[in-house]
Amino acid sequence: MNEFDLVVIGGGPAGWSGANTAAAFGKRVALIERAASIGGAGLNTGTLPSKALRESALVISGWRARKLLGIDVSLERSVTVPELAYHAAHVRDAMREQMESRMRRLDVTVRRGAGRFVDPHTVEVTDPTGRRSQVSGAVILVATGSTPVQPPGFPFDHSRVHDSDELLAISALPERLAVVGAGVIGAEYAGTFAALGVKVDLIDGRDRLLPFLDADISAGIAAGLQRNGVRFHWGERVVSCEPRAGGSIELVLSSGRILSVTDVLVAAGRKSNTDDLRLDLADLAVGERGLLAVNGSYQSAVPHIYAAGDVVGAPALAATSMEQARVAMAHAFDLLDKQMASLLPIGIYTIPEASMVGDTETAVQVSGVDYVVGRAPYAYNARGRLIGDDGGFLKLIFRRDDMRLLGVHVLGEQATEVVHIGLLAMLQDAGAELFNRACFNYPTLGDLYKYATYDAMLRREGRAV
Repeated sequence: MNEFDLVVIGGGPAGWSGANTAAAFGKRVALIERAASIGGAGLNTGTLPSKALRESALVISGWRARKLLGIDVSLERSVTVPELAYHAAHVRDAMREQMESRMRRLDVTVRRGAGRFVDPHTVEVTDPTGRRSQVSGAVILVATGSTPVQPPGFPFDHSRVHDSDELLAISALPERLAVVGAGVIGAEYAGTFAALGVKVDLIDGRDRLLPFLDADISAGIAAGLQRNGVRFHWGERVVSCEPRAGGSIELVLSSGRILSVTDVLVAAGRKSNTDDLRLDLADLAVGERGLLAVNGSYQSAVPHIYAAGDVVGAPALAATSMEQARVAMAHAFDLLDKQMASLLPIGIYTIPEASMVGDTETAVQVSGVDYVVGRAPYAYNARGRLIGDDGGFLKLIFRRDDMRLLGVHVLGEQATEVVHIGLLAMLQDAGAELFNRACFNYPTLGDLYKYATYDAMLRREGRAV
């Protein structure tokens, strides 16, 4: 009974999605997970816990209610970490039970332990007691995820120098937090802790925030973080990080500037978890940061071995990881005519929230396509006013000649939901004509699409108002 149609190594978003997809079509599936709980970084240390912490911060700090009530409802007392962690734990436990219940219904065999290859079809599992067993699979899916990079020069053994996984296990809120690295993870945590009243310094060697975003969105997030008290240190790198007497941590920056903080978060990216898989025994090699090369069906150089999620690199999002695994299993077992979506939305859970799909304005300019932009501010939208967001906006980029939609960019409350309307329109090669015909509920943020389209149509005719 150790022979399976599919053996999945890793129980994060890609792993559980691949296992459930194959099992739903009657395949015998074994899933190997070395951690005590199924879910990977998506459920246990990253995606959901960090977003739950953000929601708790917005509620407990009164951030969302301040403009609506017209009074100061800021945090008047010291919030405890268990209070902040309550919602995260509740969400995590509920989602884990839902996931494990589905696996039981689909008869997925879960093996607890570390998996590594014996040969291209066989995986050895070492359980927490050290006992070893083997499983074999006609198909193997590698979905071992990633872990934070811990660059040299930072004393990660210190209780207040953290990577992004460790930060969620802190016992007390920092008084002053230095975030080293202004990527997505660094920017999200900077905004969350600033909303809780923590003094935050954000340090990065570049000259702007999240440069892969549309410039207007990047600038909007930066402005929002600054309004909430985040201090940026651009063009800087940390030369040294040393704990000092009295509980402070001293950071010396490349400019010579010295910062004294209570806690440090190092957000230096993530590295694929492939070091311990003995991939050479499966006739596989890895690239930089442990990444596995795959084709469009997420098939490796060994035809029956697939990989999905963080182990194959960017975009390394929970949503894309799950979809990659579904595509891989559909190909491996000839289940469905399924391909990876050509358009992938990106959600940034900063404060303010942002999301995008398609081309940025800079990308359109570089391509030489003649275009027109339409904008609709939340402040001019009834739902935007109702929720107290007067700084958000929707930006649509259309090709000028036929008004086909090329890019969608949203800043503000519910941005990661609002973007999906544009995503579906782009998947159908639609554009202004679709939004012109559509009737949206009132008051809704969806109605922003109507007015951003009207704005673009008027600008195309040289009649912008």
